[in-house]
Amino acid sequence: MKKLLLILVAVTGLSFAANARGTELQLGYGGYTQMDATDMHGGYGKVKSAWGALTAGINFNVLPNLWIGPSYTFSSSEFKHHDDDNLYYHVIMLNGRYAYYRTNVFKMYAHLGVGADITHISSEDHDSENKGYFAFQISPLCFEAGVGSGVSLFGELGFGAQGLLNVGVRIGL
Repeated sequence: MKKLLLILVAVTGLSFAANARGTELQLGYGGYTQMDATDMHGGYGKVKSAWGALTAGINFNVLPNLWIGPSYTFSSSEFKHHDDDNLYYHVIMLNGRYAYYRTNVFKMYAHLGVGADITHISSEDHDSENKGYFAFQISPLCFEAGVGSGVSLFGELGFGAQGLLNVGVRIGL
């Protein structure tokens, strides 16, 4: 059933991408991620330090106010009381964003992303292992402002794998 659902999502995404009106590259940084707030490390212990998450993605404009596209997010952290135990998070998601208010320069939009997180646990006491988790991003309050020809800055408030507050840049291709 999971394979069928993933194939359906991939085919739908490819058909939207084939009809895209525009394409953009997105780079962002988010703080306090889903991985750090929830137990996405197999119960090995509490997270000691985390630096946030870096996200790269490509978005396709499929309708006047709708963009969809894949993204990759990387984050890492350390366990409490274990100096040599590290967590590495690799998140792949399908994202959608819908602009609900727009002017010539400014947009307000909502962002939803779903996908998978592969947590790599590197430990000196145990063998390294990978664990898989459901990943998401829900950001209902998002802002984007154009700053030049095909370049815009964005900020998103929400919760998920890309962070509680996600900021970055989008470049039209």
